[in-house]
Amino acid sequence: VQLQASGGGSVQAGGSLRLSCVASGPTFISSYALAWFRQAPGKEREFVAAIGGSGSRPDYGDSVKGRFTISRDNAKNTVYLQMNSLKPEDTAVYYCAAGRISSVIYYLRAIEYDYWGQGTLVTVSS
Repeated sequence: VQLQASGGGSVQAGGSLRLSCVASGPTFISSYALAWFRQAPGKEREFVAAIGGSGSRPDYGDSVKGRFTISRDNAKNTVYLQMNSLKPEDTAVYYCAAGRISSVIYYLRAIEYDYWGQGTLVTVSS
């Protein structure tokens, strides 16, 4: 499985961006949980959001709840991250990931994911 993330860019605080991540290769993408993580300079990788194979059970990191929405389109092998009300502290490289994860309680653990995209940079200015 190869993951290709896109949609990053520069935006002012309060603005919005939508990230996309397309999976390719021999995939049965509906059997994978899909997630977004982010990493800011000098900081550890942080869980942002994840969604189950059928689009159920989305989960979010505390810092983005109520502002970000994760969704997926299995027919297009794509996961999206709609980011609203962006803040300067959202500035980071955003990575998509895929993994066969049996329970939502494991979504936030990066080690659970088998495949990672290359990252897309989001910069939010004040």
